[in-house]
Amino acid sequence: MNFSTSISPQIIKNVENKYKKVGLPLLSIGDTVKISLLIKEGTKERIQLNQGVIIAKSNSQLTSTITVRSNLQGIGVERVYLIHSPLIKNIEVLRKSKVRRSKLYYLRNLSGKATRLKQRFN
Repeated sequence: MNFSTSISPQIIKNVENKYKKVGLPLLSIGDTVKISLLIKEGTKERIQLNQGVIIAKSNSQLTSTITVRSNLQGIGVERVYLIHSPLIKNIEVLRKSKVRRSKLYYLRNLSGKATRLKQRFN
């Protein structure tokens, strides 16, 4: 007996649309963003702000992610955020930068003023 069933792509799209966020800003590589993240500690909840440069982006409908790199106390920290996650309360674009790469992994080897990106005013 063959029990394999095929799920219609339309059904998947309908389920994904329920969980997608609307009104997100246009995010691109090189943008400096401030992300408000909901942190749960025991029974308490608080909002933690993280700020950094988007060095990578993966677009795949509901599971779209961005990798944000920031410098905390002289140590580079990278974190991958699921854009449509209910734990992300707000994403604010602070600055747009002009880049010519789709992934900015080369920033990992740079420090100080060398990590600056040229600002784009569009």
